[in-house]
Amino acid sequence: MSQALPLVAYPDLENQVKAMEEDGYAYLPKVIEGTQLAELRAAMDKLTAIPASFDRHGTVENGNGFLNKHINNAFNRDPVFLQYLDLSPVIELAEAIHGEDCHVIGMTAWVTGPGRPDQGLHTDWLPIPLPADILEDPRVKVPIFISTAHYYLDDLYEDLGPTKFVPGSHASGRRPDGETEWKGAREKSILCNAGDVVIFRSEVWHRGTANRSDQTRYLLQVHYANRMITQKYPPYLNRFQFNDSILEQATERQQRLMGNHRPGAYD
Repeated sequence: MSQALPLVAYPDLENQVKAMEEDGYAYLPKVIEGTQLAELRAAMDKLTAIPASFDRHGTVENGNGFLNKHINNAFNRDPVFLQYLDLSPVIELAEAIHGEDCHVIGMTAWVTGPGRPDQGLHTDWLPIPLPADILEDPRVKVPIFISTAHYYLDDLYEDLGPTKFVPGSHASGRRPDGETEWKGAREKSILCNAGDVVIFRSEVWHRGTANRSDQTRYLLQVHYANRMITQKYPPYLNRFQFNDSILEQATERQQRLMGNHRPGAYD
C-alpha cells in the first residue's frame, strides 16, 4: 500500500537547507495560489512543441496512447514563466545551496493525461558516486550540484500519478539500478496541494507514477545549479536564441539566472 512522503514546512532558510542536505528535499507550501495557478495552467496549454528543442507532444489522436506534453525552455516562450525563475521562497533556497551566482539550467512545462504509465526509479544525475559508508562519515559533505523545484499545479492523490521518492536515497552514493528501497525505506508519494513546491537534489531516487484518473496533471519543473554546471537550453550549437521581448521584461536577477553572469573563472 502506498504511503505519503513526510512533508515538513520549515519556515526558516537554515532548516530548509538542512532538509536538502539531510533529507534530500524541502517542502515549500502555498508558493502560488488562486489566479496564478489558473494563469500558469492556461500558459502551459498554449505552448506548442518545437521538435528541435527536444519538446514532445504526444496525444491519443497521434498514436501516443496518452497526453504527454513536455516543453523545454518555458521561460523563453511566454513572459508568464519569467517569475518562476526567481519566485520566493524557492529562489532564496536555491541561492543558499548553489551560491549567489547560481543559474537556471532548464525549465520544463509538463502536462500528462490519463493513461500515462509508471516510470522506473532513477536519479536525475549522480555527480559523485561513493560507497555509502563514506557518505556516512560526518567529515564528508557532497555539495548539492543540481536541484529541481517541482511546482505542483493540482491537488495530488494516488490515481493522479504523484511523484514518489525513496527517503534518504541521495545518501546511497549510487543509482537504484533495479533496487526499490534504501536502508529499509521504500518509495513514498508526494501528496501535496496545488501551488505547493517540493525542491530536491538530483541524487534522490524518484519516479513519476501512472495517471489512473480521468484528470490531466500539470507540473512545472525549474532546474537550478551551481554556475559551473552547463545550462540545458536546446537546440544546441548556437541554434538556441533568447526571445528579445522576454529579455526586455526580465529583471537583473532573472537575466543572471538565464546566464548573464558577472565575469569569473573560465570567462
